[in-house]
Amino acid sequence: MASSEDRIKQLFQENLGRAANPAASVADSGVSSVDAVAFIKTVGEEFNVTIPPEEVAKFNTIGDLIAYVDSHSG
Repeated sequence: MASSEDRIKQLFQENLGRAANPAASVADSGVSSVDAVAFIKTVGEEFNVTIPPEEVAKFNTIGDLIAYVDSHSG
């Protein structure tokens, strides 16, 4: 089974057409805010976690998203 980090990187590549750098912000990755929202929703569905907007606002990097998923998924 792939780690959540590996799976999120794969989803990033598949959905946004670029490699994910966990140390970079989604904005620094050149992703539009609309695409970022869709990506966050995809990640939530993939890992069966709810990611509220107020939590998303706290994510500074893709690594923060990975850490959130790790701490809230089964």
